[in-house]
Amino acid sequence: EPPPPPPPRDVFSALRLHLPVSTHPVLATLPGCLSLCLHFLLLCFQVQVLAAEENVDFRIHVENQTRARDDVSRKQLRLYQLYSRTSGKHIQVLGRRISARGEDGDKYAQLLVETDTFGSQVRIKGKETEFYLCMNRKGKLVGKPDGTSKECVFIEKVLENNYTALMSAKYSGWYVGFTKKGRPRKGPKTRENQQDVHFMKRYPKGQTELQKPFKYTTVTKRSRRIRPTHPG
Repeated sequence: EPPPPPPPRDVFSALRLHLPVSTHPVLATLPGCLSLCLHFLLLCFQVQVLAAEENVDFRIHVENQTRARDDVSRKQLRLYQLYSRTSGKHIQVLGRRISARGEDGDKYAQLLVETDTFGSQVRIKGKETEFYLCMNRKGKLVGKPDGTSKECVFIEKVLENNYTALMSAKYSGWYVGFTKKGRPRKGPKTRENQQDVHFMKRYPKGQTELQKPFKYTTVTKRSRRIRPTHPG
């Protein structure tokens, strides 16, 4: 039989060999409190070593969770317009036809956007026509009365320039895009860095986000009653 390996020279060598630290002779001679503190520090060091060895990439986990459907959480429904960077107008859902020629406040440019997951999958429906914005297998933008198909689901991406891009959840790499004249671009001809696929969220003309004012509460020493106060 081969001779047993020599004992580690220090505590960190024991950690690298995955040996129990409590058996090290140095820790055995220390007082209880100091030994406990060293145990804790060495445990943290061991966790960092194991994490570095595994090299876990949490971005993959976040991406997988973003693509997954969330049937438990309540769906969030928002109303806004999508301003096209190239056409200078807003996306319109005109039944089965889609364009980006809508003026601010146009009834066909008002979109109901439903968040489909905890992350960024959305379904976009025209408020006036109740048709969904979809992308078919040829990459053409069309309107459909039924939005249950995955062709009607888009992944919302917030870009570094604060614009938003909408990528098809079914056809990865294909984006919602329009020309300067407001005509739809086919998905295979779009890229994330093109201005044709950049949009800005806007509330319809004359409408703002409904948000209740924040209320502070104070307690008096006399009555201990809570009374709301408004800032400023």
